Parts: sequence; structure tokens; C-alpha cells
Amino acid sequence: MPSKSHTFTKAWTWQKISNRLSPMKKARFTPLQIAVHLGAWYPLVRLVFDALTGVLSANPIQDAEQRLGRAAITLLVLSLSATPLNTLFGWREPLKRRRALGLYAFFYAALHVAVFVALDYGFAWALIVETIVEKRYTLVGAAAWTLLALLAVTSFDFWKRRLRKNWKRLHRLVYLAAPLDVLHYAWAKKGDVFQLQGDILRPLAYGVLVLVLLLMRLPAVRRLLSATRRAR
Repeated sequence: MPSKSHTFTKAWTWQKISNRLSPMKKARFTPLQIAVHLGAWYPLVRLVFDALTGVLSANPIQDAEQRLGRAAITLLVLSLSATPLNTLFGWREPLKRRRALGLYAFFYAALHVAVFVALDYGFAWALIVETIVEKRYTLVGAAAWTLLALLAVTSFDFWKRRLRKNWKRLHRLVYLAAPLDVLHYAWAKKGDVFQLQGDILRPLAYGVLVLVLLLMRLPAVRRLLSATRRAR
């Protein structure tokens, strides 16, 4: 019959092993997590591949700018969809992926700006400032990018602890950044979303999505949707 000390030692050993294995179990990626990261990197990989194989459009710089911009706004819209998915279906995992999607959105927005500054304007800062001031689509785009940069920098746990309740208030700026992104996209495509003129099909689709996702955040709408889900 094993002694009490032997039993205690065995239990302590298994506890230590279990504690070491638990982080490994937590480190496993979920299918959604894998899909988010693979999907987020795909536009950049495709852009690099198309650039290397020479299949970009006749204006490759503009093509690259537009692709990076579309990737940014798509990922931003996906990050906004996390809360509505939880409200509609009780699916909580998208809430855990929201920060990654937001950071990827800023990553592509930063690349979009880098192409604009370095390749399109060749670091001609005076001309860049003049363009931002004179052209409404660049002014709105600069405002949206500034908001996304602020949100990306403060998205980490350090700022969450430091800002406390103000952190949530600050990150509500995404509700302004998203419509500004849509407006920037529409005006960059030389369309008018208010008069439904020009090349506005994609910007209009993004605009409708953003509007719906923002409306679903209104307290009255959220309560109604939550009650409907529970009644099923």
C-alpha cells in the first residue's frame, strides 16, 4: 500500500504536468482563427504574386492602392460584424477575433498609404499635403487613417488597463472611421453615393453593410434581436 507521502508526490507531479500542458492546449488554433489569419494575408500574397507575374492593370500603382484599400475596408467591416453575430446567433468566438481583424484592417490601410506616399507621389511631401487639403477623398481618407492608427496603437491590453472605462469610449471611434472609409472609397472611385452617380456599386454595398452593422448596435435594436433569438 503506497504511503501518503508517495501519493502526495504523485498528485503533485501530475498537477505540474497538467499545468505545463494546459497552455499547449490553449495554444491550439480554432478553425475560425485559422480562417481569419489565412484570409487576412491572402490579399497581400495575391498582390505580390500578381505584381511579380506582371498581371496587374495598366496602372499598377493605382491597382495596388485600390486592392490594399479594399482589403482594409473589408477587414474593418468584418471586425464590425463580430458583435452583431453574437447578438443574432449567440456566437461569441468572433468577439475574440475582432482585435485581429481590426489590426489587419489598419495594416492594409497603412500599406495603402505607403503606396500612395512612396510610389504614387514619390515622397513629395508638399504635393501630398496640397492633395490632402484640396481633394476631399484624400482629406476624408487621411481622417479615417488617423482614427484607425489611434485605435490600432491603443488596442493592446496595456492601454486597456491604463485607460479603463475611457478605453471603450475611445474605441467607439471605429463607428466614425468605418463610414469615413466608405466615403473615401466612394469619392476615390469618383462616385457620388448621395446622388447615386458614377462608379458606386462597391462603395454602396460597403456603405449599406456598415449602416446595418451600426444600426444593430443601437440598444433598442440589440434588445429586440436578442429577444428574438431567445424566443426561437
